[in-house]
Amino acid sequence: MRSITLSQIRSMPDTSRLILWCLVMLSALFLSVQSAFCAETLNRFVGSYSGSAEVEQIDGTVEQRDMSVAIRETYKGFEVQWSTAIRRADGDAKTKSYKIEFIPSERDGVFAAAMQTNVFGHTVQMNPMKGEPFVWARVIDDTLTIFSLYVAENGDYLMQQYDRTLADGGLDLDFSLHRNGMPSRKVSTFLTRD
Repeated sequence: MRSITLSQIRSMPDTSRLILWCLVMLSALFLSVQSAFCAETLNRFVGSYSGSAEVEQIDGTVEQRDMSVAIRETYKGFEVQWSTAIRRADGDAKTKSYKIEFIPSERDGVFAAAMQTNVFGHTVQMNPMKGEPFVWARVIDDTLTIFSLYVAENGDYLMQQYDRTLADGGLDLDFSLHRNGMPSRKVSTFLTRD
């Protein structure tokens, strides 16, 4: 995309300047409407939640997992930070934490992950062909869903889906994991609003 200088704008005919001004105003209006939609849509989810679940492993053993999630509005969209602490029977504990910012996309209710910064300082998606997750979110009715797609070196894929649905006093969490389209794991629990 070519940039335009102030002197070029001044040398334009009046009608061209008027058209340019209208385009700038329409873009600003679109961004403010999109931002308002984002805030209105996500405001219901904002908060901190926690809970636990029993997760059955492939070998039949059961692990206890403590889960928490915090959803916050940001200047450009919203941020989701979640962690899972695995408590094993032998007393060992292992915690994994994630934090991702999401920004509105051109589609209503669909948000792109802003997980890394490019050379121009803009946040962009990661590259699944480099083993990085491709992540996006959507809001449908009372459910905020986050999808993560991973592509293995051999071309296999792993798809994670976190559905967080508003419920009295918190969120219903439904997590599912698919490997090459086949269900691999499912976890459901209730997270209480802190």
